[in-house]
Order: sequence, then C-alpha cells, then structure tokens
Amino acid sequence: MARYQAGIRTEARIIDATRELLGENGLDGTTLKAICDRAGVRAGSFYNLFESKEDAVLQVVKDAIRAVDPHPKRDAPDSLNELVEAYISFVSGQPDVARVYLKIAISGATNGSLGGSMKRHHHRRVARFSSAIARENPELTEAESEVRAEIVLATLSGLAFMWMLEPKFDFEHRARLAVYAPLLNS
Repeated sequence: MARYQAGIRTEARIIDATRELLGENGLDGTTLKAICDRAGVRAGSFYNLFESKEDAVLQVVKDAIRAVDPHPKRDAPDSLNELVEAYISFVSGQPDVARVYLKIAISGATNGSLGGSMKRHHHRRVARFSSAIARENPELTEAESEVRAEIVLATLSGLAFMWMLEPKFDFEHRARLAVYAPLLNS
C-alpha cells in the first residue's frame, strides 16, 4: 500500500511539474530533464509512470479539459450551451494549457501517439456536440447534426487559434457571438 501511495505522489509531482513548465516555457521548452528536475525524480521513476514526455503533457491537457467538462462522468446529457461554455472556459481559464493543446493539435496531427490522441479526442468531442445538437434539433438527421457539430468546433478552434496568435483578441466574446448568433437567426 505504501509503495502504491508513493507512486501516486510521484505521478502528481510529475504532472504538477509538467503543468508548471508548460506555463513557463511552452511545449518546446518543456524537456524531460526539466520535468524530472522540477518534480525531484529520476528519469527511471518518470518512465515507470509515463512512456514519454508527450504522455505527461497529454495527461496535463486531459486533466485541464476534464476540469471544465460539464459532465465528466457522462451521468447526464450535454447541452450545446454547456459544451460551448466548457470550451470557452478551457481556453480562457487555462490559457497556458490551452496554448499547448492548440499547438499539439496543429503540429501533432502527423505525430504517432500525439496525433492519434488528438484525433480520438476530436472524434469524441464531435460525437458529444453532435448528440447535443440532435437532442435540441430532433428534425435533423444524424449526418446533419454531425456536420453542425464540426462547424461549431471548427469555429471555436479557429477563434482559439486567432487568440493564440493575438493575445488581445477577445476570444470569449467572439466565440459566443459566432456560435450563438447564427442559432438565434435560424
């Protein structure tokens, strides 16, 4: 039991160190050595818990996304509003991790494990948005709901990319305007 608890504490230190370093140095400036030094662990201990630096980074991103998830246990159906607000909260509330997420989404698309993780995450997110849209618009076919979900996510991601390029860009306002205004006029 003590060995298990020590592993949990070590994993938490590694995740905390990774999160801090990503905020300070970004993805490229966060090295395995820096993570281990900050966490106070040896590389062997790191590799007992994570296969690579990318796995630790993905865990930080997953934790950040889960923190704003309206229904992380999937114990209730999502509304489109909840999902959009969760996306906005992720970008606005955790800007350092959001920047890393967006950078991975751009650069990791062809990278084996990172690319695969990002694609799976995207497909799950499209499915959740599509289900919410279908519940709120029962006249739509499954294909139409999925297309609308892709459009909403592309809009949010495009605005988030602009925010990443121009930090003064008002992402929250633009995201709400872009997503909700067309729905009000349809």
